[in-house]
Amino acid sequence: MVEASQNLFGGSPLNRLSWLRTSRSFLNAVVASPTARWILFNGGQPLIASHVGTPKGSLALLTTQDVKPLLGAEPFFGQCEQEGELSSSDIPILEAARLRGPSIVFLGLKETENLGTSALPSSEFKDPEAAVAKLTGIPYFSADIADLDENKVNEVIENAGLVKDGSTLAFTEPRAAMSSLDAYTAALFAEARSMVDWNQRNKFCPACGSPVYSMWAGWKLSCTSLLPWADNTDKKPCPSGRGLHNFAHPRTDPVVIMLAIDQSGEKVLLGRNEKIPPKFYSALAGFIEPGESFEDAVKREMWEEAGVNVWNIRYHSGQPWPYPANLMVGYYATADSSAPIRTDLDNELEDARWFTKEEVLAVLRQSAEVNNDEPAFKIPAPTAIAGVLIRYWADGKVSEVNANGSIAKAWM
Repeated sequence: MVEASQNLFGGSPLNRLSWLRTSRSFLNAVVASPTARWILFNGGQPLIASHVGTPKGSLALLTTQDVKPLLGAEPFFGQCEQEGELSSSDIPILEAARLRGPSIVFLGLKETENLGTSALPSSEFKDPEAAVAKLTGIPYFSADIADLDENKVNEVIENAGLVKDGSTLAFTEPRAAMSSLDAYTAALFAEARSMVDWNQRNKFCPACGSPVYSMWAGWKLSCTSLLPWADNTDKKPCPSGRGLHNFAHPRTDPVVIMLAIDQSGEKVLLGRNEKIPPKFYSALAGFIEPGESFEDAVKREMWEEAGVNVWNIRYHSGQPWPYPANLMVGYYATADSSAPIRTDLDNELEDARWFTKEEVLAVLRQSAEVNNDEPAFKIPAPTAIAGVLIRYWADGKVSEVNANGSIAKAWM
């Protein structure tokens, strides 16, 4: 089997330097780097740059100098009770704390050398400015400015270096922005959007209801009742103050997405939801439920949505899907195309049917041609893992399974 394909939004180019997220010294030094770049969002909408002479936009990458008026008073990390005060490094509840201004997420470092060769251990940050000077690459940060003054945001954008160089900047609907992303910026976008969305959505402690604040460069949220100066008179201690709590850390919601192939290898099961455009058919999908393996979820979802029993479940590839923070996990499975299809169990699908390889190939050929003929049906683009799974099968790259369950042909 060859290495699984790398899908859009995957293949992160960054060394995330996760062990340095707690270091206020590192973060305050690296954020000041002239090479640092920022990805801004407004309620989840990314800032996109349009350029004179080309219809294709790009993800706007601003400098720290550009965005500084939006970040509030320094220090940006390791804030304390009083504005401008730097917290002690030996207080765990204040590790890289950010108590004022928009949440900031440190995404990681794009190293100019091979991954890991220039990554610095936290022990080297006794002199953070000197240590950061040794870093070769681009540090990336992200923030969502939805809660800031609109006039101030507009002023910052109008004075950004990209605008002075002739670009036009605008916040764009996130799915529409996909057309402005290449493989590199798509991976940055996926991490950035999922992280700022998590920070924006979670404003209060699930354990006690108090407001939360950002720690670890946007990678942890903590309850304000745990701050050393918090007034908790007549309040019970917040349960989040003891033990580990998954709600304090970012989450990714896994989704299985799968194609059922019949035993001949010549037919594939596709379905359509009434909410999607007419004549559009895709792979079936569903969220993993507690107490399930990925394979369990594939079997359950195929039965619930189409009344089809599957076996010989095999993994293909995964795709981060930042709408808002899913992980699509792609599978193939084998099914009996002569068995009846039922969509009346969970009533999620409007229709499900078997398509032959020739029917799918005809649609793919027609989509590639420049004409106005309407295809018999439509399938997802290769920017979505559903489109990748369908094309791999149609191109003969998926293992074929004999009636006895043995593999007749492996991945090619």
